[in-house]
Amino acid sequence: MSEKKYTFHQIAEHPGVLAFNQQGIAVVEVKGKKICITRHGDEWFAFAYKCPHASGIMSEGYVDALGNVVCPVHRYKFSLKNGRNTSGEGYYLKTYPVEVREEAIYVGMPEGGLLGWL
Repeated sequence: MSEKKYTFHQIAEHPGVLAFNQQGIAVVEVKGKKICITRHGDEWFAFAYKCPHASGIMSEGYVDALGNVVCPVHRYKFSLKNGRNTSGEGYYLKTYPVEVREEAIYVGMPEGGLLGWL
């Protein structure tokens, strides 16, 4: 199986221009798609705007001490690193790679066809 290829898009010239909420999560738009971005420790993470279970708005949740984003609707937890559901329900939250170049922040969107699966 081939590795996914991404096209990186600049979302901020500097982290200070991102509009973080009280939970430390910002919503940005990349290629017409809303996604969430946050920082946990020294790393940046980007993930889906809506929960895969019941479409809860993930920016209204929070990031716990273990590095999981918690959905505000049913409290399902997802790893920021890989989107794996860590509370045991079996769902996956879409995640996106993040790169910091100098001070600018870039998010990778999958290349290819339907959902980037080509």
